[in-house]
Amino acid sequence: MSLTPLILERIYAHEKNFADTVFLTQPVGGANVMNYTWAQVMDQSRRMAAHLQSRGFPRGARIAMLSKNCAHFIMAELAIWMAGYTTVAIFPTETAETVGYVLGHSEASLLFVGKLDTWEHQRPGVPADLPCIAFPLAPDTDFETWDAVVARTQPLAGHPPREASELAWLMYTSGSTGTPKGVMHSFVGVTAAGVGISDDLELRLGADTPRRMLSYLPLAHSFERSWIEAASLVSGKTQLFFAESLDTFLADLQRARPTLFISVPRLWLKFQQGVFAKMPPAKLDKLLSIPLLGKLVAHKIRKGLGLDLVRLAGSGSAPIPPDLIQWYRRIGLPLYEGYGMTEDNSYSFCSNAQANAPGYVGAALRGVEVRISPEGEILIKSPARMVGYYKQPELDAECFTEDGFFKTGDLGELRADGLLKISGRVKELFKTAKGKYVAPAPIENLINAHPMVELSVVSGVGQPQAYAQVVLAEQLRPRQSEPEFRRQVQEEFTRLLESINASVPDYERLQMIVIAREPWSIDNGCLTPTMKVKRNRIEAMAEPQLEQWYSNKQKVLWA
Repeated sequence: MSLTPLILERIYAHEKNFADTVFLTQPVGGANVMNYTWAQVMDQSRRMAAHLQSRGFPRGARIAMLSKNCAHFIMAELAIWMAGYTTVAIFPTETAETVGYVLGHSEASLLFVGKLDTWEHQRPGVPADLPCIAFPLAPDTDFETWDAVVARTQPLAGHPPREASELAWLMYTSGSTGTPKGVMHSFVGVTAAGVGISDDLELRLGADTPRRMLSYLPLAHSFERSWIEAASLVSGKTQLFFAESLDTFLADLQRARPTLFISVPRLWLKFQQGVFAKMPPAKLDKLLSIPLLGKLVAHKIRKGLGLDLVRLAGSGSAPIPPDLIQWYRRIGLPLYEGYGMTEDNSYSFCSNAQANAPGYVGAALRGVEVRISPEGEILIKSPARMVGYYKQPELDAECFTEDGFFKTGDLGELRADGLLKISGRVKELFKTAKGKYVAPAPIENLINAHPMVELSVVSGVGQPQAYAQVVLAEQLRPRQSEPEFRRQVQEEFTRLLESINASVPDYERLQMIVIAREPWSIDNGCLTPTMKVKRNRIEAMAEPQLEQWYSNKQKVLWA
């Protein structure tokens, strides 16, 4: 893998070679969009870069962004890089407390404020003396606007270089296990991720396949930042579309007609459940089994989802049930699972047509080394690995082996052919009263494959047996108060419980399934901004009811 030229130098080449090619497509309301060519993107970015430099910040200063995905997020990133600074992106759903923590911990010199749904609640987290600039689609503020700055500022000239060792971005983890950590990534690491991913996509799809992607998972997260933004910046041949809102998501997808599409397991499951809401699984299964009709039905489903032109689909950020992958492949969508983390720019493992198996996350991407520790922990050395944790050198010493492998905290098995299986998190393992460790993730995968389930958490520290909490699928939740429906759910989940208990060792068997009263969400603190469950929060909420649940002795309970 050649890491020269670095990513910013490649961007300068695209500015020249693809000047009139549309790079970014931004919805602006009322089914209208703004298209930005490479020349237009770079003109705005150069003007903003000149403005940032005029403020006299020291080289390497941290410039923050609080925004949903939009064209100006990309433009601002390029401006920050050209001006000699480092990007700090904050998840657009974070609380004021977390916004304030990240701004303070990173010592941000300026904040870009963009598309946001809860700005009035986040505003108190922004220091009153912090300079701010508002993107075109930002909420109403008193801040100076992006458009006003670029209108009065001459563009930064030439090709300002960045050194390989300088920090491109400081990425704060989404906080599923506590206070976010600042992960430092250099320009060489970001380049390695972008080049590795772009080359991998070209190898799979061929050089001539049009690359159209919809960017909607948070760009503050490593998965989206590397696989969508960095790969697009390296390629130069991608048209990147953005989503306007949750309500317009399907229209945004159908506008983009993506050829490449990535998502997270919870959304893949919600897409499937949306299909099941229109057609019961048993009926759909029967139709898909009819040779000619099955292909027509499968195409109609893909088209209804806006994914009929997708040549390659990916899932990451959390484990996905193998049955869900198989369902998508059955409707003709080539869905593959990958594995990565913030600490390696989400560049480590990915499955493909040649290297995949149910329950496995694929093989190591180019340049990635892997081994399993004697304790079963996955150790990875990626060319896109982080520089370290910001202001926390003691964590660096804990997280790396002496020969430079990152301790992922994940447990896994490596097959002779290089395929990797994730069996759980080291810190998620818990002991029941039987004295043996239970790995919750594989059991949760079995539960989440059921069409009535949206999410689940398996727990039971110190209890006689483990138990599971589940959230019903979205389309079923309005019926929770109906007696007949509750009876059907209890029958289904009793069968599910028996099926799971028949397939796991006796010490991992579940005593009961508890149906959550309310769905877990980002707003109630049960999900991270990337929709991973906050296990500690969910377990703490259940703690006061545990004694009652265990004494009830029923197999299925309603919380």
